[in-house]
Amino acid sequence: MAGKISSRLSLVFVILLLFASSVYAEHTIEHVFDNDVNATFGASLRLRQEIWDNVIDLGLTKNDRNFFRMRASAWGRLDIGQNFDFYSRITTEPKYFLGPFHPGIIEAGSIHNQYLDTDEVIVDNLYISGKKLLNGKLDVRIGRQDFLAPGDIYGEGFLITDGTPGDGSRSFYFNAAKMRLNITPDNSVDFVYIDDPETDVFMPSIHPAISQPNPSLYVDNKKLLTTSDEQAFVVYSRNKFGKNFTFDPYYIRKTERGFNSLGVNNPNLTLHTFGGRATFQDQGWRAKAEIARQVGRYDAIPTGQTGARRTGLGGYIFGGYKFDKTPGKPEFDLGAVYLSGDNPNDSTKRTAWDPLFSRNPYWNELYIYTLVNETIRKYSGPIPGYWTNMVIYMIKGKVNLAEKTSLTMTYQYLMAPENTTGLSATEFTNKGHVRGQLPTAILNHTFCKNLDGMLQLEYFIPGSFYKAETENAWFFRWQLQFKL
Repeated sequence: MAGKISSRLSLVFVILLLFASSVYAEHTIEHVFDNDVNATFGASLRLRQEIWDNVIDLGLTKNDRNFFRMRASAWGRLDIGQNFDFYSRITTEPKYFLGPFHPGIIEAGSIHNQYLDTDEVIVDNLYISGKKLLNGKLDVRIGRQDFLAPGDIYGEGFLITDGTPGDGSRSFYFNAAKMRLNITPDNSVDFVYIDDPETDVFMPSIHPAISQPNPSLYVDNKKLLTTSDEQAFVVYSRNKFGKNFTFDPYYIRKTERGFNSLGVNNPNLTLHTFGGRATFQDQGWRAKAEIARQVGRYDAIPTGQTGARRTGLGGYIFGGYKFDKTPGKPEFDLGAVYLSGDNPNDSTKRTAWDPLFSRNPYWNELYIYTLVNETIRKYSGPIPGYWTNMVIYMIKGKVNLAEKTSLTMTYQYLMAPENTTGLSATEFTNKGHVRGQLPTAILNHTFCKNLDGMLQLEYFIPGSFYKAETENAWFFRWQLQFKL
């Protein structure tokens, strides 16, 4: 055991040593070793304060939060010739809680409030990639990687965005092997294998020196990154037709290891998702739509069911216009989202939409936490963002107030297509279909090349889906982000 700990600490020390210089750098450093090898280093620091009011259970208990988050990252890239590169990044995100909520620690057999959560230092990315191999026909990347950058993101991120929803926005990585076949300049196919365990078993990390009293959020002092061990195989094709139209068909096979949450047994699940995404744009007009069908089976009958089947249907459609020649370049979008829910009259199968790898603030930030009490038993465990049983009607507008300042606002009307059963009678009516109304606003400003900031406000007004005793909720965040 001591040998394992020693080897892990040694590896952490080597990683930290590789990136220590970047933390003190005044700008990104490039050093040319020879004509074929370049080393590049950098770092970033993001400071946030978040205030939650009635967010989790809409005011039924005092779960309000006011806390600071500071995410620090250091990275390094080694470019080898024109075709290969090696990339690594380490990250940590300590939090300081002002109250009234404080996470607890166990000391001398008693639970005490904790103000500072030191967090882990983790290996956030670590991969090697090859580009334009076989006469430009093949790109490969193997290792821990994000699917967020242009060219890497899959569509709108509707199904594949975040491989680690349990740590919030600290990291988004997937443990994956990806191969892209470039058929023509406008047509390509990605083949991706993903292996994301519930806690990080592939890389060493420095753990917080605390004992968490809530085992649902930590396993063996490691942060829970997702509800269960998850693997997937993805085939995703990108196709551009002329200047205006794109179409991306895809297939995703995902397996989720079974788990038990609050007395509900969730067996192992194998789910197949078939879908496609299309976009169109011309002279300021734009439109996008995506639809996906899910079919699969549990390897045993889940609690309360008489059959082991799982199905789901989800999609969205949006259209908008950008006034490029108008001062401020205002733009707007109108659209709707549909995610199927469990049919209370059909106990032979579960029909709720599975968001796969998109349990993140995709439509808004506030509501991912409110969803937890609804989905914790059957689907999400304690991790937020399990988008399901949802209809959203949305209007979105954006305007540039100045050259480096923009304001984005949305109004969202949320509904539930299916009645719920068995949820807490103190929070849910189990018969209403109107989830509520949710206006949002985000103000972004770029101070300089290396520094930007953001103000975000969201306000939720519950509807008939919730009991009359519930209260309005709001979420506020400010942020400063510095990048080298």
